[in-house]
Amino acid sequence: MEWGNLWWLVIGAGLVVLLVYAITLYNQLVSVKHGVTQAWSNIDVLLRQRHEELPKLVEACRQYMQYEQATLERVISARNAVGQARDRSDIRSLGEAETALRSGLGQLFALAENYPQLQANSSFQHLQQRISGLETGIADRRELYNAAVNINNVRIEQFPDVLIARLFNFREAELLRFSEAEKADVNLRQLFS
Repeated sequence: MEWGNLWWLVIGAGLVVLLVYAITLYNQLVSVKHGVTQAWSNIDVLLRQRHEELPKLVEACRQYMQYEQATLERVISARNAVGQARDRSDIRSLGEAETALRSGLGQLFALAENYPQLQANSSFQHLQQRISGLETGIADRRELYNAAVNINNVRIEQFPDVLIARLFNFREAELLRFSEAEKADVNLRQLFS
């Protein structure tokens, strides 16, 4: 075999290996990108379930809490803001709306303590437990979402992945962040006053 032919064979084999490597990187980046989408979908399912439960909770409270109309309206308004942000997949607005909703729910549950008949209502108890369970699930899913976003963002910045990411226009995903108010400790005294 001639050296010239051998040289072309080595170059061809190197190009095939490089092509297979590039395809593998591309497929891994696609998988990571879809991991972010899946993590968001998991949050979205729980947000939708909570969205459907909140009007029932407010209606159960409304029957007993005639003097707490502002709190009930605040919860419904925050619920609507969360729904709108979720529908737009606006992560930044969702974080802000979630903060308002959690604050309103905290105040609603604290005020409910002043209404023994409401506390004894089985429908209210069921809804309170259901929403609390959904809140826990949402918090867990947010953690998984942010982990998936972090993996995506690191991969598209690492070499040699960055070459494929730029070539095929892979985008950085946005972390789900929360306001300082949501990260702060809950002021129980304020909730019960």
